[in-house]
Amino acid sequence: EVQLQASGGGLVQAGGSLRLSCVASGLSFDEYAIGWFRQAPGKEREGVSCIRSDDGNTYHVDSVKGRFTISSDDAKNTVYLQMNNLKPEDTAVYYCAATYVVTGFGGCPIFKYEYDAWGQGTQVTVSS
Repeated sequence: EVQLQASGGGLVQAGGSLRLSCVASGLSFDEYAIGWFRQAPGKEREGVSCIRSDDGNTYHVDSVKGRFTISSDDAKNTVYLQMNNLKPEDTAVYYCAATYVVTGFGGCPIFKYEYDAWGQGTQVTVSS
């Protein structure tokens, strides 16, 4: 069973930074993707960033490009989301998720229906 543990959220002023962590366990293959999603009150859960374990491919949605960076530490089974220059509109519960991928097929999955396993969320609040 795949388990994901997200942490690192908090309260920060606009312009500040946070680093989220997602520790993954139970992945039985080496070809997988980890995605970060967020859900603000009253809104749909949306994809933010993703990273593939097989080729290191990453993707960030336009609203966070240049501010957020996804990375991984395979030795720690951990994926990070470094968030800089945070804005009030980044306020949301952030979730990490995992799905298996096939090398050579597809890019970095960014839609929630593409993911099978989800961690609990971590709250990020950005004050203006």
